Amino acid sequence: MTPAARAASIHYRVEAADLHAHLYRVTLHIDEPAAQQQVSLPVWIPGSYLVREFSKNLQRLAARQDGRPVALQQLDKCSWQIECVPSSPLVLSYEVYAFDNSVRTAWLDAQRGFFNGTSLCLKVHGQEHVVHSLELAPVSAMPQWQAATGLAPHKVGKRGFGTYLAADYDELVDCPVEMGAFWSGEFKAAGVPHRLVVAGVTEAFDGDRLLADMHKICETQIRFWHERKRPPYKHYLFLMNAVDDGYGGLEHRNSTALIAARRDLPRLGDARASEGYVTLLGLISHEYFHTWNVKRLRPAEFTHYDYGRENYTQLLWFFEGFTSYYDDLLLRRAGVIDDATYVKLLNKTINQVQQTPGREVQAVAQASFDAWVKYYRQDENTPNATVSYYTKGALVALCFDLTLRAEGQTTLDDVMRALWLRCKAGPMTEADFATVLRELGGRAFTRELAAWVHGTRELPLSDLLGAQGIVALDEPAQLQQRLGIRSTETGGQVQIKTVLRGGAAEQAGIAANDEWLGVEVADQAWRITKLDDLLLYAGNHRKLTAIVARDRRLMRLDLSLPAAATTWRLVLRDEARAQPWLSANA
Repeated sequence: MTPAARAASIHYRVEAADLHAHLYRVTLHIDEPAAQQQVSLPVWIPGSYLVREFSKNLQRLAARQDGRPVALQQLDKCSWQIECVPSSPLVLSYEVYAFDNSVRTAWLDAQRGFFNGTSLCLKVHGQEHVVHSLELAPVSAMPQWQAATGLAPHKVGKRGFGTYLAADYDELVDCPVEMGAFWSGEFKAAGVPHRLVVAGVTEAFDGDRLLADMHKICETQIRFWHERKRPPYKHYLFLMNAVDDGYGGLEHRNSTALIAARRDLPRLGDARASEGYVTLLGLISHEYFHTWNVKRLRPAEFTHYDYGRENYTQLLWFFEGFTSYYDDLLLRRAGVIDDATYVKLLNKTINQVQQTPGREVQAVAQASFDAWVKYYRQDENTPNATVSYYTKGALVALCFDLTLRAEGQTTLDDVMRALWLRCKAGPMTEADFATVLRELGGRAFTRELAAWVHGTRELPLSDLLGAQGIVALDEPAQLQQRLGIRSTETGGQVQIKTVLRGGAAEQAGIAANDEWLGVEVADQAWRITKLDDLLLYAGNHRKLTAIVARDRRLMRLDLSLPAAATTWRLVLRDEARAQPWLSANA
């Protein structure tokens, strides 16, 4: 190890020990351990609010000093203590099983490797703020593999393997690593290098088109936050894993990890923008916006992460919800979608919230606090008990933005930039948001915060959108919404997944996990293999009997078909009125 790298007193070496067993081997050197040195592995990863118990995948932990074994004691589910001689370097070695093909943990097989530091790197207590180094060992069995990470390279080869440096433990675990024979492309936004690496692409992948659209998105967002200034990083890395079926992302300080369905990637010779591709661009926009809104401007409760327990905040409606508002809006301002597509995306968000009974039960601030036990642990009752701080938060942002625009004093764009300056790109509170609203908006927004954020009152969407030239029309709802259920249809079976509160299905006694087998109408019994069969056999009858199977017991339940329910369809009637909002940053 070179002298510069030795300035780091905490050193990790990560090897792909066994591709087929999905095992990483980690060697941790601690130059100056404490007499009773404690280490621990995080139980969660920032940005994904669920205790995931990463230590369950750690095995064969051993400690040595001067080449001799040292006793270690496990203190709890994720912490250990080693009795050390303080003057002698301590070497820990262990293996980590990596078989979660998501953006949150770690993966290793013969096609690719990926990991977050929270899954592999033990935290050295008492030395979290010293320089850390990470050595990525080349994979001898895969000489064609490359490596990519947002960490600062120190001594790195052409393929990306070698030693990287981090200012502290937080930075180390906030820079995921991708390894494999991936596709790679680059562009500059605001003069700053951006790189995209994609694993799992096919020959049809149009990388140039994706890079061009991403370039527009990144330029638009940098201008949104900084006008002509440079962003708060020296380089940015997008890590994308293309799979048969998947979707998601996780933000980091100068990178993001993404997972996408291959069918949603742009294809050579296909100029159209499929719905899946637009959704993918929205995901990219969302995670990139987090570079400012949650990785730097962040809840005060996240000033310092506690990796050993839940970190609670009531502000996810702002940091996830407002990001969800701007992700699609900035696609429009970047010119990668048109007005009609944006209005369609907004329409989808509105209907998702309106079709969630939990919006009348739980305020979006409380939903933020409960993310650890509700949003990330969803079950059949989730739509009845809680509301998404993503979708409801996005609509709260919309209401603030359109209210501010209607009153003519400022916009939410200006509020976001003012918060960035007020909080010095660091921790913020709801009080900071309220103060900036008052300063720029010319009045206190106490009533709106109470009703929209801490209450369950319906949002004034129709009036606010109308002022922007967008009209909300009623159109017939799908049968599932009329009945108050969410179901799946597979192999000729109608399976009930969720029964919504107050709906016709709940009143009839239908329950989640029931299999809907048939209906009786006018003294005739019919087998149904898809939900739409119900309308075929019911005709004009409103009263019928549903035949369901529950735990293999057949049940006959009296069901009353409700009158036709409606859902929203947004129509842009006055483009000129909407353009100051939709094209503000174009």
